[in-house]
Amino acid sequence: MLTDISACEVSLTQQDSLSAWNNVILGVLSHGQSTGDHLTTLLRLEPNFAMGHALKGLSCLMLGRRELVAAAQAASNDAKQALTLGGATARERLWCEALTDWLAGRPSQSIVRMEAALKLNPADTISMKLSHGIRFMLGDHQGMLRSVERVISAHGVAHPLYGYALGCHAFALEENGRYAKAESVGLRGLDFAKDDAWGLHAVAHVYEMTHQTQRGISLIDENHSAWDHCNNFRFHVWWHKALMHLDEGEIGTVLRLYDTKVRDEKTDDYRDFANASSLLMRLELEGVDVGDRWTELADLAEKRSDDGCLTFADLHYMLALVGETRPDAVIRLSAQVAQNATKADEMAGVMRAPGVSTAQGLAAFGEGNFETAFSYLRTAHSNFQDMGGSHAQRDVFERLTIEAGLRAGRLAETELLLRGRTAMRAGHEDAFAASRMAQISNLRAMTAPSTAAN
Repeated sequence: MLTDISACEVSLTQQDSLSAWNNVILGVLSHGQSTGDHLTTLLRLEPNFAMGHALKGLSCLMLGRRELVAAAQAASNDAKQALTLGGATARERLWCEALTDWLAGRPSQSIVRMEAALKLNPADTISMKLSHGIRFMLGDHQGMLRSVERVISAHGVAHPLYGYALGCHAFALEENGRYAKAESVGLRGLDFAKDDAWGLHAVAHVYEMTHQTQRGISLIDENHSAWDHCNNFRFHVWWHKALMHLDEGEIGTVLRLYDTKVRDEKTDDYRDFANASSLLMRLELEGVDVGDRWTELADLAEKRSDDGCLTFADLHYMLALVGETRPDAVIRLSAQVAQNATKADEMAGVMRAPGVSTAQGLAAFGEGNFETAFSYLRTAHSNFQDMGGSHAQRDVFERLTIEAGLRAGRLAETELLLRGRTAMRAGHEDAFAASRMAQISNLRAMTAPSTAAN
């Protein structure tokens, strides 16, 4: 039986198809543009490779688009048909079961299947990456770290995918606040996998969270080989660079990056959309006039508002509708989130908390009702992690909560939120925190009773 680059036996029958499968693995790990082409080649050469169909279906679900659920189901049907022919390995069957579980509304069970595959062979880098990715979507940062650390010892320097494993480890470390180790692990990973965009971006997260903006900018500028080959993940790397320039107050650079890099291709992929809407909202909170940039985002948000696949996506659609001031569309999306929260699957639980309260808080913020906005957002705050994404991505909702508190005059509670945000950054106060703490001091000074003599 043939063995793939992840050190696992596969039921493939030809060297050409094995090469295609290895290219798929490398493409997934490096976020390469050609990954889909390699998967197409693989399934043309070996149409009965169930694991290939399972990966196709899982990839559809990870895109968070309602219309792709049918494509994922079709891939699952193809995978099951292939399994009836026999010959599939235990790992391949687990991947097919993972797709079935997610289609049934149980992505957490899909993680269980990936972890079972890793028990069969802890050197199985692609199964580790899938577990990592699904956990990321579910906001399971602690699980990400546990998962990687269970198998990292099986990825020694001789493993061909060692660098990519280190990249996943670095990101999991960063999301758990272990910044120094995340930086060292991520940089070491780049020595072994020059094209590991995920590992590069893990280190960029470290510099974002520890207020080392110039190091972050240099990291991205000096490592083009790690991300310029990427699919749309390269837009996310540009987004990180824009955040760091924003922290430096370089608004002109941020707007140029938005127009020419972050939003150069106006896709409706929710990840690209999240980059754009969250960046514009950060700019607006700093008093920047973003012109008509909200319009195309709001148009897309109205079209995608009935997806209901991911709370993280829906809340970023809400940012655009609030930013463009489309009250009717805001009402419709809020109602859709509330309706989706009544369903019985796992994603509905995230819609309930933090989805419903966050959506209501954003709607109130857009109306200028800051007391109500703060009340809703403060309620949702403790569950922000559950919407998935990274600390840096969710920070736009942190900022909006803090801004609502300031505008509502809830200074003591807002100060606690700011201090908690800075503590999460290992005590590093960024420009946003410094300016808002200064505002709190000024507001208190303005409202304090005068002690001057009459």
